[in-house]
This record gives sequence, C-alpha cells and structure tokens, in this order.
Amino acid sequence: MIIKVIIPAYNEEDSIANVIQEIPKTVNEVIVISNNSTDNTEINAKAAGATVLKEHQKGYGYACLKGMEYISNQDVKPDILVFLDGDYSDYPEELTKIVAPIIQDDIDFVIGSRVKALREDGSMTPQQVFGNWLATFLMKLFFGAKFTDLGPFRAIKYTKLLDLNMEDKTYGWTVEMQLKALKQKLSYVEVPVKYKKRIGVSKVSGTVKGTIFAGVKILGWIFKYSFK
Repeated sequence: MIIKVIIPAYNEEDSIANVIQEIPKTVNEVIVISNNSTDNTEINAKAAGATVLKEHQKGYGYACLKGMEYISNQDVKPDILVFLDGDYSDYPEELTKIVAPIIQDDIDFVIGSRVKALREDGSMTPQQVFGNWLATFLMKLFFGAKFTDLGPFRAIKYTKLLDLNMEDKTYGWTVEMQLKALKQKLSYVEVPVKYKKRIGVSKVSGTVKGTIFAGVKILGWIFKYSFK
C-alpha cells in the first residue's frame, strides 16, 4: 500500500527533523506543511528528507488542507493518509501500529489514543485532558461513539477522507473528521499509543486564547452535528 504522511508545523525547528527521521521507511512520502513558520522549520524538514509546502493562512486545518491539495494533484494517490504533529510528542515509529488495522482488517479510520497508562506525566495539560473527555463524552452521548480521544496521530483510507469533504480551517479539524466518520458510518478503531512532553510550547493548549478557541470550535462542531 502507498502511505503518505501529512505534518502541519508552525515553528517546530527543534523537533521536526526528529519526527521525520523516526517515521518508518515503509512510508512513501512525508509532507510537512509550514504554517507560516518564521524559524528554520522548513530548512530542517527539507534536510531530513520531507517534501515541504508553505501555507500562510494560520490554522491547523488550513495546513492539512494544503497537504491534501498537493496530493490531489499527484498522478499516483496514496491508499492511506496519516496525520502526525511536528512537535515530537508522539512516537513516529508507532505509525506501523496506526496503519495496521487498515492494512490487516480493512478498517477505514484509526485514531492513536493517548491513554493515561502510556502518557508521560505532564505531556497533556489539564485542559487537554478535560477537553478530550468532554468531547468524546458528548460524541458518545449524541452518536453512540466509542472514541476516547481526539488524538492528532491518525490514519485513514485516502478515498474515505475525500468522502468526508473536510472543511474546518483551524482547531476543529480532528473532531470534524471524527464526527463525519460517524455520520458516514465508517469503520473505526482506536490504537493505544505512547505520548511524551512536546518540544517547545504548544500553540493551542499552551495559551489561554488557544485553549478557549479550540474548545469553542470543538463544541461547535459537536452541537452542529447533533442537531442535523
């Protein structure tokens, strides 16, 4: 199977090379989208072997959509698309665990779940832990979902991703994907993954503004789909 990885990155010069270098060699292409970075993220990513794109509109979703647009213009499309953060909080080598249910069991969508037993102390802020609990609780309440996390380390069949018609440009990207997967009745599983303290400061949970905006966006998507 052809596997490609999309990594949105904003000022991750100290971590991006580590992430790229630890991605399994079975991956056909690593695509880093520099989301208006002002440091050496782009230089370091390119030196580590990634394809580097630029997206000047700030927002996680903008970066992901830029990567998808790039892939849509390629002659050979991937079978599986993996999304991974550039902050080195995930363990890139666990990508093989993430894609295994798709390859072996024909599952459509896989979430890397940051379970407490495998998380380094302090790797998730209290607001992240609470936000994940609240979002997944509401998805269970309204949709009968079995998600336990909104983890950014995830894999999906490329054709299924296109069917979702993703549109969120900022903080709601992950929850939008999960909600649309539920609505379209995609098969999905969670795979427990390890999680460690990121390199640098989070641009979302590391600021009050980012935390509030992310919370509003996530809850907005959930309630939007609850009343459709």
